[in-house]
Amino acid sequence: MEELIDLYDENRKPLGVTIPRAGAHLKEGEFMLYVLAIVQNSEGKYLITQRALDKSWGAGWWEVTGGGVLSGETSAQAVLREVGEEVGLDVSGEPLVPVHAYKNVDLERGDNYIVDIYHCHVDFALEDVVLQDTETIDCRLATWDEISALNADGTLYLWGNSNMADIKVKKDDFNIDNFL
Repeated sequence: MEELIDLYDENRKPLGVTIPRAGAHLKEGEFMLYVLAIVQNSEGKYLITQRALDKSWGAGWWEVTGGGVLSGETSAQAVLREVGEEVGLDVSGEPLVPVHAYKNVDLERGDNYIVDIYHCHVDFALEDVVLQDTETIDCRLATWDEISALNADGTLYLWGNSNMADIKVKKDDFNIDNFL
């Protein structure tokens, strides 16, 4: 089934335009929405997943759960759906308010978007995670030190406080305060 997205202006005002996500090349003043979920368990560890090997970017890299907001969805509805689909967890008991957001403008690639980042506290064990095999191939619970080590190894893809979401965070820039 073809994924459709709604377009927004830079202030999140809907433009009244819905387009297929695949092959979208957004123009100046057009943005799509993405969400990320930093999922933390009761032991203070963070859930990270390993991207499927057939992904066009970041294949095999570790990341936090997230994805695109579909047509008709709010950002909060999208984070519920993405976490449920990708890792099988329910974050509906959480106050679903973004803790951070940023905007990317890449007119050359037509890749303009706004990202809402959520911090979800959920009481779960690794055994509770059910991976969506088309998106991810592995998962783990990690401390920020372990996540930093993955970053140093060049195997971390963390959409963070950056004006481009598809770059690896440099170790010097990796700070929990940038994301929470």
